Amino acid sequence: MIPRYSREEMAALWAPETRFRIWFEIEAHACDAQAALGLVPKSAAEAVWERGAFDVGRIEEIERETRHDVIAFLTDLAEHVGPEARFVHQGMTSSDVLDTCLAVQLTRAADLLDAGIGAVMEALERRAREYKRTPCIGRSHGIHAEPTTFGLKLAGHYAEFARNRDRLAAARAEIATCAISGAVGTFANVDPRVEAHVAEKLGLAVEPVSTQIIPRDRHAAFFAALGLVASAVERLATEIRHLQRTELREAEEYFAPGQKGSSAMPHKRNPVLTENLTGLARIVRSHVTPALENVVLWHERDISHSSVERMIAPDATVTLDFALARLAGVIDRLVVYPGRMRENLDALGGLIHSQRVLLALVDAGMSREDAYAAVQRNAMAVWEDGSDFLALLQGDAEVTRLLDKDALAGLFDLDYHLAHVDTIFDRVFGAGQGVSD
Repeated sequence: MIPRYSREEMAALWAPETRFRIWFEIEAHACDAQAALGLVPKSAAEAVWERGAFDVGRIEEIERETRHDVIAFLTDLAEHVGPEARFVHQGMTSSDVLDTCLAVQLTRAADLLDAGIGAVMEALERRAREYKRTPCIGRSHGIHAEPTTFGLKLAGHYAEFARNRDRLAAARAEIATCAISGAVGTFANVDPRVEAHVAEKLGLAVEPVSTQIIPRDRHAAFFAALGLVASAVERLATEIRHLQRTELREAEEYFAPGQKGSSAMPHKRNPVLTENLTGLARIVRSHVTPALENVVLWHERDISHSSVERMIAPDATVTLDFALARLAGVIDRLVVYPGRMRENLDALGGLIHSQRVLLALVDAGMSREDAYAAVQRNAMAVWEDGSDFLALLQGDAEVTRLLDKDALAGLFDLDYHLAHVDTIFDRVFGAGQGVSD
């Protein structure tokens, strides 16, 4: 997590002040529950709220001696609260505080990431509608295939982000659990009602079986969801990078006045933002494997997962938050060149209509094998010498025996490929939404 790729609200979520504030709230709410059950004096619970405070510097000083962060926090808290602090942390263990705090932080992070996905989807929908019927070439294996529209390209990415938004919501629900169950998770020294109270106050569910720690399959699912969001970011960024290539020049990142593309070549307009997004996505995905490996711990607990999560939790969430905000800006200001898209559509002399000619010959009575051979024979000639596909077909006796020149010309209608754009838009954006654009 570095400032260059951090946004303030998400970064603040992982600051020591935020972490210790959540720790304090966990302990204070637990004291309230203990007091309500008659297990500690009510005056003690009141004192924690009234005088409870913490000093980050002091906590770090104590930890250098104790080598235990939760004990350092509790010692500092006691210095503020006074004698009543002896009732704090009753029956609890460190993991109760650490794991419940992490659950709060990850759920809050998920909310910020959900907003980021929403911003990307909003930009994608607006631009998809703008270019809903703007024809461009669809490519498979990087080679011209058949016509599509730029709006359909963007609609496909919108649908992927919608799926990822659902995955993130499911991951948020799974990670939002509280554990206040004491050593090895048996509630021997802390009443389960304390856990229920803390969970309610923090907006969490109770963990059914915590074994002293919250099971790490929950965390693995969370980071896997982030990895899928990152992959969606990279897939869209890679598409833009390809479309900005000099040979294609169908779309490009906004190039601001005064912006420089190269220290050596003044003419350069490089896709630096989407290249950056590609790299950031790799970072986020790299945290998925450690999260999966954290699932396997010794017996009821060990801390092999702890060092991993101290790194991947802030890094993955802060990086993805930044990437989503950057991607939303790229899409919002993306420069699109419909004229260049049309030039590329026509670049292969009509070969993009080969399948339609094939189907027409089959419908006219030719076997599929013979029809494929006839169409491919003429198509290969276009590849080799750049001739016109329609003209070659109109001069091929085997073809014109079943399809006259006018019929062949009619098969080269671009609108044929766009007949179901409204249907696809309805599926992506909702029924009845596609036809009104």
